[in-house]
Amino acid sequence: MFTGIIETLGKVANVVKEQENLHLTIKSDITNELKIDQSVAHNGVCLTVVAINNDEYTVTAIKETLNKTNIGSLKNGDIVNLERAMKLGDRLDGHIVQGHVDETGICKNIKDENGSTIYTFSYNSDKNNITIEKGSITVNGVSLTVVNSKKDQFSVAIIPYTKEHTTFKTLQIDDKINLEFDVIGKYVARLTNL
Repeated sequence: MFTGIIETLGKVANVVKEQENLHLTIKSDITNELKIDQSVAHNGVCLTVVAINNDEYTVTAIKETLNKTNIGSLKNGDIVNLERAMKLGDRLDGHIVQGHVDETGICKNIKDENGSTIYTFSYNSDKNNITIEKGSITVNGVSLTVVNSKKDQFSVAIIPYTKEHTTFKTLQIDDKINLEFDVIGKYVARLTNL
């Protein structure tokens, strides 16, 4: 379980393809606090630490993960949003995030608003995922509030701090992003479609 509050950024140090799996080695300032078998969200994707070496650790993404996320497009030098699993008893500063990406979306527009930045994303509405105005959404692991909700598109407003301390600072139009829709909204949508 995660909150969508990004703890730090990591840098992809190595990418190794093995059969249908992808092993990612990440250089991070939190590596010394990690342990083998620990869950860490990478751009919102929960992956398990399988090896640690000095300030780098390795995680493995399987075919299912690669098919449903943007993890497979990562290359050496890319930065990723990192968040360790929530500790029981901690404040829930973001919202309830599972680290299970529902689908990918595409960045359609980036607009400077003189103090904030508005990012607009499209997604496949055929998958029955929904956003609601002022509801929660996770974009590349970042807990955000939806503005301008439409059937297959939504926007978020990013404060300068969030932009500077997450991968939003490198996000460009047409980039593929990971989306995890609000877990409560998913259950409500499922119940109403029965």
